[in-house]
Amino acid sequence: MSMLGISEFLVMGAFLGLVSGMSPGPLLAITISETLQHGKWEGIKVAISPLITDLPIILSVLFILSHLANYNSIIGIIAFFGASYLIYSGMESLKIKKDSVDIKLEKKDALKKGVIVNFGNPHPYIFWLSIGGPIIFKSLNTNAWATILFVSGFYIFLVGSKVIVALLVERSKYFINSKYYFSIIRILGIAQIVFGLTFIKLGLDSLGVL
Repeated sequence: MSMLGISEFLVMGAFLGLVSGMSPGPLLAITISETLQHGKWEGIKVAISPLITDLPIILSVLFILSHLANYNSIIGIIAFFGASYLIYSGMESLKIKKDSVDIKLEKKDALKKGVIVNFGNPHPYIFWLSIGGPIIFKSLNTNAWATILFVSGFYIFLVGSKVIVALLVERSKYFINSKYYFSIIRILGIAQIVFGLTFIKLGLDSLGVL
């Protein structure tokens, strides 16, 4: 496969990482909270917590998917769930209003807090089961570099976007409820819906409909 084809996995990973990193959720809320209370380094500790928590989640999902009978049909069905999740998430992003990000002040212990929250957060499990897992299997059938680029792109943008939010929050504590942040969220919401539609195609391909 050409480098152009392999690089598509990098773009896919980067986009999904950016969406996951910027979308409001418990981990982003704690990143902001720790930054406001204790400075950017505590916020950055929370931002990197997925690097600790996600490996066992990914390995568990890949193990489950690899042992499914009638693999293509299952992946097709899972892809429809992934499409539904992305389209729903995108529509929720479009509904977000200013002053809707709830910041709760808690005591300092940022990295531990981030790890606990991410393990208890259903989103990583849903993402890797319905979206990330099938993409990894597809990339493994393409080229090992495709897998490396997808995972690297995902985590660079997932962690990087949260780090940037922490830096922006420390510099301007009004950023998280500013029109710029919500404009970014809405643009990403539209992109998620479009990406969700491509997952419908992936599901139909896997089921042999297309």
